[in-house]
Amino acid sequence: MNSFTEFTTLGDLLIKSADKFGSNPVIVFPEQRISYKELKQRSYHRAQALVAHDIGPGSHVGILMANCMEYIEYLFAAQLVGAMAVPINARYKAPELAYVLDNADIDLLVTHDAISEYANFGQLIDDALVEQTPQRLKHLVMLGAKREGFISDEAFLIKGETVDTKIVDEMRSQVSLRNPAIMMYTSGTTANPKGCPLNHEVLVRNGVNMNESRYFLDESDRFWAPLPMFHMASILPLICCMDAGAALLSMLHLEPELSLKMMEEERVTVAFPSFPTITMAMINHPYFSKADLSSLKRINNVAPPELLRNFQEAFPQAVQTGAYGLTEAGGVIAFHHPEDSLEKRLNTCGKPMPGLLAKIIDPETLEEQKRGEKGEIILKGYSVFDGYYKAPEKNQESFIEGWFRTGDLGVLDSDGYIEFHGRIKDMLKVGGENVAAIEIESLLSTHPAVNIAQVIGVHDERLFEVACAYIELIDGKSMTEAEIIDFCKGKIASFKIPRHVRFVDEWPMSSTKIQKYVLREWYDQETG
Repeated sequence: MNSFTEFTTLGDLLIKSADKFGSNPVIVFPEQRISYKELKQRSYHRAQALVAHDIGPGSHVGILMANCMEYIEYLFAAQLVGAMAVPINARYKAPELAYVLDNADIDLLVTHDAISEYANFGQLIDDALVEQTPQRLKHLVMLGAKREGFISDEAFLIKGETVDTKIVDEMRSQVSLRNPAIMMYTSGTTANPKGCPLNHEVLVRNGVNMNESRYFLDESDRFWAPLPMFHMASILPLICCMDAGAALLSMLHLEPELSLKMMEEERVTVAFPSFPTITMAMINHPYFSKADLSSLKRINNVAPPELLRNFQEAFPQAVQTGAYGLTEAGGVIAFHHPEDSLEKRLNTCGKPMPGLLAKIIDPETLEEQKRGEKGEIILKGYSVFDGYYKAPEKNQESFIEGWFRTGDLGVLDSDGYIEFHGRIKDMLKVGGENVAAIEIESLLSTHPAVNIAQVIGVHDERLFEVACAYIELIDGKSMTEAEIIDFCKGKIASFKIPRHVRFVDEWPMSSTKIQKYVLREWYDQETG
């Protein structure tokens, strides 16, 4: 790891990258781009406004917006004054937002009037405040049209003009590597999201490690990462790019055709769709066959092996690599190396990056498992967070002698690569036999008419629990429940075959993950 960004805060990273890569583009949207120097200037402008409104060390700044330039500016402004940024899931409904605003102790919340694919944020905030009055919330800032109860972004910034930038520099100099920089909320595949404070060392070291041990970017690279900026799969690639002087490409919300045209025009070298829903949307779009993606040399996807094989075939010009990680460990702890074999890249999630450790334990006895034996993945190293926010009981059960219990089922192979076998709680108990939902999902995803498949366990009088498959078909395709069940016969053991199939057009989503607990609620409501 070089000395440019090693052991620095996010605020210092912004300054150093602006000094070194000043005129290079750092953020690119379809109709807008800014340079490293401009990002520094704009972030300082917003930091001055934060100071003018008594936001500083120990303050919590909530950001509730769709992807936009101002999102990143406020994210860094908070770092410059020693505050903690709290990126908020833009898919939340009013009760969920009310919970997070109070639980996260938000002092200032910034939003915008852009009616995104998610919500009218102004109305959403009003509805959330009816649900619950957050204890610490003092300021609401609105970018765009004026709204009652909010200070306009223009007025907010004007007040900051009275604050000398030297005050911001002094505040920045007092920020410690171990100070919390960002608090991400878990993606909500369980009912109650949990706050995960991540300090500056976690974020910067992980972003730098991502570049210097796995991605090897330079100033010419264009890194397409369209995921929501309230997700680590957007923030971590940004830090990776800032280490190299590369540009991160984003957009207000995902549009397959616009994405493909942007990748063409900007000559994208790295694509980070990461989730099957995004990759499938691009591959299945009519423009995909026309798009010139010859500049693409690397693509990141996380999916079952057969789906990954299909993705690699769809992007033959690029090396497809995967990853393993979670919010509590700084987003990602393992990536493939581009020189890993195809079979490693299809069947594993890569090896932990330098400075990070993984091992497998029996989830009941806590005994360490041998290589090749399945068990719970536990993690240790600089990127593991210090614990959930205001959740001492949860923290006590989540750590064993400094190792974090992920709740994920996996294997370390003979070379130390991580194999992911699903969530431990995502195991079905069919007539006494353990069945991993991911195994059934992997098979279903190989059917040419299936876009996405998700499997849950549902009650059965005879077998206690059986598999129910929720399936989204590719546009224009049609199938019946019986055809799906027949497809599985002879390919997996009979007790693993879904007994029930439901077809969906839309999924209940958190940030990028399908909320299986909602699928279970749907099934229970349907069956009474």
